[in-house]
Parts: sequence; structure tokens; C-alpha cells
Amino acid sequence: MSEAATLERPSPQQAEHVDVLIVGAGISGVGGAYHLKTQCPGTSFAVLEAAETFGGTWWTHKYPGIRSDSDLHTFGYRFKPWTGTPIATAEEIRKYMGEVIEENGLDRHIRYNHRIHSARWSSADNLWTIEATRSDTGEAVRITAGFLWMCQGYYRHNDGYMPDWAGKERFRGQLVHSENWPEDLDYAGKRVIVIGSGASAATIVPAMAGKAAHVTMLQRTPTYFRTGRNAIELAEELRKLQVDESWIHEIVRRKILLEQTVFTERCFAEPEKVKAEMLANLRSILGPDYDLDTHFTPNYRPWRQRIAFVPDADLFQAVARGEASVVTDEIEHFDETGIQLKSGQHLEADIIVAATGFHLNVLGDIAFEIDGKPLAFHETVTYRGMMFTGIPNMAWVFGYFRASWTLRADLVGDFVCRLLKYMEAKGAKRVEVALRPEDRDMPILPWIDPENFNPGYLMRGMHLLPKRGDKPEWQHTQDYWSEKDAFAAIDLNDAAFVYR
Repeated sequence: MSEAATLERPSPQQAEHVDVLIVGAGISGVGGAYHLKTQCPGTSFAVLEAAETFGGTWWTHKYPGIRSDSDLHTFGYRFKPWTGTPIATAEEIRKYMGEVIEENGLDRHIRYNHRIHSARWSSADNLWTIEATRSDTGEAVRITAGFLWMCQGYYRHNDGYMPDWAGKERFRGQLVHSENWPEDLDYAGKRVIVIGSGASAATIVPAMAGKAAHVTMLQRTPTYFRTGRNAIELAEELRKLQVDESWIHEIVRRKILLEQTVFTERCFAEPEKVKAEMLANLRSILGPDYDLDTHFTPNYRPWRQRIAFVPDADLFQAVARGEASVVTDEIEHFDETGIQLKSGQHLEADIIVAATGFHLNVLGDIAFEIDGKPLAFHETVTYRGMMFTGIPNMAWVFGYFRASWTLRADLVGDFVCRLLKYMEAKGAKRVEVALRPEDRDMPILPWIDPENFNPGYLMRGMHLLPKRGDKPEWQHTQDYWSEKDAFAAIDLNDAAFVYR
């Protein structure tokens, strides 16, 4: 933060104090607020959100067809049944979140349009001091908190990763990024190229197909996809039997979680068999003559990168109908009318959409200080992906790559509430994690093994993330099935927790 930027901000009024400050009113922050209110009654808390409303990703993303790529039976909270189709639209997800806020009186705790600039910890006072600015009024805000709960997500909303393609300034049509979608973009009757092959591209292409003249998904390398009905047969059957929705929610969640765990284990144990099964499904839709080897056969084993679920196979149905096509090639350069590929092929376009991912964001791009020293987050070691050596009274929600984000948000919520109650009973004002004597010689490794999971956004931002050890306590294992039991069994009196 520059001195000039600091001087330009208005002086805050007298600081407000809360026991816990939650950063972000997305899926994690709203869940955290619920857990605090229900598990820690009497705890004062506030939620600061930079945007004008709740929702996080489901508010900032505006591209056509925006939907979840995880089922809502597990992406939804464990405490509120999901009764709609498993793959839901952003509007449906925000409606669900709004009901959680309204039903639990959380709205009075949430402050929108509050952008945090800095967070400073004082060991002398055992307090965090947060400096923010209200984007709607320009007013400076200062809040002190005993505990900081970071629920802001892990990437920069409205700031997508745009590769530096040669000649892109020459293109005479519209070049847009999926993270910065113009709400007035008219693509009716236009030739559209969507660059990318992840969940965003797999959503945008079928949503634009049929209305656009043609949509081409241009990918450098193929991606794995799973398809199926946008329905859970077990849930449908239980509803016919008039089973209570809370029971249906829990039963279906458990079924899906077990199936996901078995599928992930198979991806490691028998990757070629899993690959053959997924490709056979696509062959049944695209036909025997479609070039699956080129366009839908990745050169890595399944689940080394995220596998997007395509409901009702809409992406592949659009390709089969001829409304969309897939080109697997590398970009040589842009020109006035489209994209020249390294193979020599030229793609004509009126609109080019870069669905090329995002920039990793750690701790909300907030300037953190610990007792007057800037925090070097990448030098810390993580405790189970939620607390960090040398950072007192703070927890961070980072979800799962291979399962729904909210599953871990709920686990962290339970842990934070249990930790806060334990500290109160103990009379402790401060807690931080530290390597135990038996941990000090363990290897210190990157946040995640790239041989295990290596999407581009993670590889580009790995240097920003904390380190991990080689023991389960000192890493984010990405395994919900084991963590659901391990989190509940965490011994808060373990030597890894240092109280004062």
C-alpha cells in the first residue's frame, strides 16, 4: 500500500469492536455467520463484504448460463435441505443463500460495500484492527476484533486471467473475459469463439449455442467431463414416498459423498478404466466418427485437474446438433477477423470470449501486519489448511478441489466455534499454531503436490500460498471423507495449539 493511497483515505471514526469478524458474504461467510449464531450464542460478530450484496461468485459472475459445477446436495449447507435440481443456476443458489440469511436473522450482521485495506494484529492488545472504506459513501471504517475468520474465497473477482496473446489488439470484434462479462453483450447471430475448456467454457458454450450463429470452443488441450441427468433418482424416489426433506438431504448427501470418494479412489487406482468409461459416454452422444482422441482425451490421469459435470450433456448435445464445435490447437496470433492457429487454420469471429481462468488471491489482497511487520503468508505452514504458523486468532476457509467447497466451510465452521468456546472456557485471549518438537524436522513442501492436482491458476499462484508438512495435521488433504472425522477429533489441547 502506498503512502499516497493511505493519505487519500478519510480518517475513520472511533473503532467498533466485535468478538469475531468474518470477511466475505459468499457461501463460506454466510455459513460462518450461521455457525457463530447457532453454536456460539452471545458472541458478537460482523460480516464485511466488498460487493453490494451477498453471494460471492454467484453474484460477480454474469456470463450466460452461470451454474454450479458441484451438486447442490453437497454444495448446499448441511443444515438447510436443497430441494431443487442438483446442478443449479446462480439465481437459484443466491435465492437459497438469501433464505439462510433471512431465516436466521443474519442480515443485521452483514455490512455490504465494505472493502478492507489492512488488517493489523497487536499482541499487546490481543486484537485485530481492520481498516476499510465504504464504496457507497467513501466513509472510512475501523473495526477491532478478537478473532478474524477469512471467508473471502481464493481468487480475484472481476479480474480474470487474460493471456498475452500476440496481436489481440488487432481484433476488430469484441474480446471479453468470462470474469468481466458485459451485461449488454449481444451475441445473437454472431460467430463466437470461447477460449478455454474448463467449467466456465463448458457452461458458456451451450448457453450461447442456438442463439449465436455458431460457437467454437477453442482449447489448447482437452479436459475430462462427466455427464448425466440433472436429477438424483434417489431424491426423486424419496419425495414420492413423502419422506421429510431434511432426511432426503442427509441421505442423498451421504450417497453422493460416498460415490465421489469411490470415484476419486478409482481415478488413482484404475485411471485407464475410468478414462474409458467417461469417453464411452461421450461417444454415445457424439457418434462413432467424432474425433474423441483429439478433442476429449487428456494426456493426464482423471482428477489431476478438476472434472466439470455437464448436466444433461448440454455441451455435447450442442456439438452433436452442429450449433457448436470444438477445436484443439494453439493460438499463433489474433488478427482483425479472428484467430490464426499454429496448425494453419484460421477461425473467424465477431466475439471472442476468454474463459481462461483467474488470478489466485490469498487473504483478499489485504495488507496484513503482525505486530508491525508485514505478513509473509507464503512462509507460514498450514495447520489442516485453515490456520497458519505465526498468525494468531485467524482461520481461513479453503474448500475442496474434488468435492464441494461448502463441505469444508461447514467443517471449518464447527472447528472455529469449538475453538472459540474452548478459549473462553480456558480464559485464553490468543491462540496460534506452531510446529511441535516432533514436527520440526519434517519436510516442508508446497501447498499441494503438483503430481496430485495441477490446474493452471494454482500453478501460477503456488508461490503465494503457505507451505505444508508431510503429516496430515500440517496440510490440506483434499479428502472430505477422512477430514469429516479428523476435524471432529482435533485435540484442542494438543501441543500444536499455543494459547495465551
